[in-house]
Amino acid sequence: FGFNKFMDKALFDPVGKVYKTVIPNPVDRGVTNFFSNLGEIAVIANNILQLKVKQAAGDVARFALNSILGLGGLFDVATGMGLPKHDEDFGQTLGRWGIGPGPFLMAPFFGPTTLRDAVGFGVDSAFLNPVTYVDPEAYRAGLLALNYVDYQADNKSARSLIGEASVDEYEFLKNAYLDRRQGQVRDGADVDPNPGMY
Repeated sequence: FGFNKFMDKALFDPVGKVYKTVIPNPVDRGVTNFFSNLGEIAVIANNILQLKVKQAAGDVARFALNSILGLGGLFDVATGMGLPKHDEDFGQTLGRWGIGPGPFLMAPFFGPTTLRDAVGFGVDSAFLNPVTYVDPEAYRAGLLALNYVDYQADNKSARSLIGEASVDEYEFLKNAYLDRRQGQVRDGADVDPNPGMY
C-alpha cells in the first residue's frame, strides 16, 4: 500500500498530469474507449463461462457496433443504441462457480485485490487481452503502457477523494473493494455485509 502511494506521488500522478495536459479531451476519450472496447472480448468470454447467454449476445453486438461504426472502438456508439457496458472478468467467473475470494492483497502497481481476483486478472490479461498478442514486443509494451497511464490519469481524482474522505485510507479501500467485488459476483443481489474470506 505504501509502495503504491509512493509510486502514485512520484511517478504516476506527474505522468498523468502531463498526459491530461498534452492529450486533448476527445483524444483521451478515444483512447479510453479503444481499450474499453478491446476489454469487451474478456467480458464476452466471461459472460459465456457464467452462462449469461443473453448478456453475452448483447456484448457481442456492442463489440461489433463499436468496432465497426465506432472506428475500432474509438467512439462508443453502442451505449447510445441501448447496449449498456457490462463488467465481467475471470475473478467474477470463479466467484460465480463458488470459489471464495481468499486473502485480501494490495498488489504493487495494481492496488487492492484478492487471491481469486489476482488469478482472474492473470487469466484475463494473458489469454483474453488482444494486446498481449501484438508483435513486435515494443508495440505491445507501448500499448500496455498507454492503457495503464490512461487508466491512472482517468482515476486520479477518485484516488484523491478517497485520501481526503477517509480516516484510514487502507481500511476504506479494503472494505470498499471487497464489498464491490462481492456485489459484482452476485450481480448486486443478497450481498452479505460481512463476507467470509474463503
